[in-house]
Amino acid sequence: MVVRTVDLRSDTVTKPTEAMRNAMANAEVDDDVLGYDPTAQRLEAEMARITGKEAGLFVPSGTMGNLISVLTHCQIRGSEIILGDYSHIHIYENGGISTLGGVHPRTVKNNEDGTMDLDLIEAAIRDPSFEICYPTTRLICLENSQAHSGGRCLSAEYTDKVGELAKKYGLKLHIDGARIFNASVALGVPVHRLVQAADSVSVCLSKGLGAPVGSVVVGSKSFIARAKILRKTLGGGMRQIGVLCAAAFTALQENLVKLEGDHRKAKILAAELNKIKGLKVDVATVETNIVYCDILKGSRISETELVKTLEQYGLLILPEGPLRVRFVLHHQISESDVHYAVSCLQRALAGVAEENGDK
Repeated sequence: MVVRTVDLRSDTVTKPTEAMRNAMANAEVDDDVLGYDPTAQRLEAEMARITGKEAGLFVPSGTMGNLISVLTHCQIRGSEIILGDYSHIHIYENGGISTLGGVHPRTVKNNEDGTMDLDLIEAAIRDPSFEICYPTTRLICLENSQAHSGGRCLSAEYTDKVGELAKKYGLKLHIDGARIFNASVALGVPVHRLVQAADSVSVCLSKGLGAPVGSVVVGSKSFIARAKILRKTLGGGMRQIGVLCAAAFTALQENLVKLEGDHRKAKILAAELNKIKGLKVDVATVETNIVYCDILKGSRISETELVKTLEQYGLLILPEGPLRVRFVLHHQISESDVHYAVSCLQRALAGVAEENGDK
């Protein structure tokens, strides 16, 4: 019988706090499709201020935020964007840019730190003189922090260089900032500086910050005006969304200060997992709240078997490919939970060893 549950599947599994629920219950609302919800307006203005952009737009999800941004930049079907081969937009968003927007992705290899080599980005930009055959490159996309690289952070200096490259060729730069606040805290650099070179950013409120729903897209006033039309087209126009935006406001106030603690606990978890026989974690790569753990081949257990075994102890994690699992820390995980998670891994691996007659 499970007596304790520690949920490390994602930072999207958090439950609204009492303060969030109270804010939702008391939110001042109006019809946002008509442009009159005051709480939505305040949240959008605050996110624009934090990111150093002119305007913001609340959307139901990060996937929709990225999709709207790409389609706003690429209004001609057959446009091409350059993005990482491990980027969330490319792997985890249902191919929406192609399915719904007719936008062609051209991938560049993501390095282990989440960056793409500048010379490879430049080489991927199409020669417009051969447009009789080539699609037209219109946009470069970055992701900060880079989830598939283990929550690694892109520096402001790197992003600036990509922005300069985009301007050189008349392209736009979009940043998938699903965990941009995590990157900001880890690097000790304000969010507005990290995204200074970007023409648009999608900022998730329901990951590291722990809000129950939503993202905000930010950019210029003209960009957001076009994005708002696309939001309606995609079914993302909602009415009294102040109820949701109020929770996000509270998350900003409550949880932004907790991100540093999430990162500290992720590093504790990584170091302890790395001590367990049969597991390996590259501790030096743990920069934010995501920990990837490799299962050594000699351990005689697959990632799916390990996930099922841990579930029996009340520890919830996700498989992340062959012989790899993922842990994500968030504000509702205590240091005690981290040590419990480590003990569960120890028991699981010890049990496998016993079954195989290992000492």
